[in-house]
Amino acid sequence: MSAIMIDGSIVHYEALGRGRPIVFLHDWVGSWRYWITSMQVASTSFRAYALDLFGFGDTARESVKYSIEQQANLLNHFLTEMGIGKIAIVGHGLGALVGFHFIQQFPKSVDRIMAITCPQSAEGVNARMKTASPSELVDWLSNRSPEAVTALADASKADPQAIAASITNILTDNLPMREALVPSLFVYGQNDPAIMPPVEDSQNPYSLTHQIMLENVGHFPMIEDQLKFNRLMTDFMALDSGASPKELQMKEEWKRRVR
Repeated sequence: MSAIMIDGSIVHYEALGRGRPIVFLHDWVGSWRYWITSMQVASTSFRAYALDLFGFGDTARESVKYSIEQQANLLNHFLTEMGIGKIAIVGHGLGALVGFHFIQQFPKSVDRIMAITCPQSAEGVNARMKTASPSELVDWLSNRSPEAVTALADASKADPQAIAASITNILTDNLPMREALVPSLFVYGQNDPAIMPPVEDSQNPYSLTHQIMLENVGHFPMIEDQLKFNRLMTDFMALDSGASPKELQMKEEWKRRVR
């Protein structure tokens, strides 16, 4: 296990591979652990990092640092302490929101972001996310397959206050992805009960954003269909820097799933 001290608090992370840095940020349920397979795939071309946010996994419980803004500050301090330059982000739910808050502050520090099941409005978040315990969220959101049970083994370590605080942020604050500052690929699971994808706008003026709905998966596409998810991630990361994710339409295997 790898850890560093940030503002007097222990922050746990793991790293694999060599190359350009890519940072994986977890959801409200679980920890860095469910990224293992995706990190292994990414590590063939990238230096893949995954860290536990405050209140999750093996990172310190610091209730004053549970806001999305403070979690974004954690990412900033982590990159500074580790001497990491411009990054790509793969963020899931809470992790995606943290990524977008970081981009708002440091747009030149991020090359692109893949945002999975990221709420784009308060109305898109099921109210149960705020009231359910970590174990209840696992039962509700995962398919309880052996792979999911193993991948989400750290869910019980989550501080319920950390989940509630960030959900409250969503309900009371403006969400940060109104206008894309970097290429942004939004990915949703067709069967996700927690996060409702926004209605797709064919007149979307932001050429740097694109939305894909993955069929036959729920809240954890990286667990429920690893091959499909990791292929999409690889294709997105292979685009030239600054290229629009809309170019993924050129890939025959995604054509029926991209609008």
